[in-house]
Amino acid sequence: MCNDNVIRRFAGVFILLSVALGFLVSPNFFYFTAFVGFNLLQSSFTNFCPLEKILGRFGLFGCRASGASAR
Repeated sequence: MCNDNVIRRFAGVFILLSVALGFLVSPNFFYFTAFVGFNLLQSSFTNFCPLEKILGRFGLFGCRASGASAR
């Protein structure tokens, strides 16, 4: 499990970056903003977060993959 602040930081950076790219490069980047928002919404209902699994696989920020034992 990851610290919730780590997930919020990544989501905030992704959203700000995709909004900036949407205005500066192509409006198609707004689809990425919607994708991040959708993932945040669904994770609030299901407690499943794809970013948490990805960070756990890479061992970043104290996250660990589901089912991994604490060391």
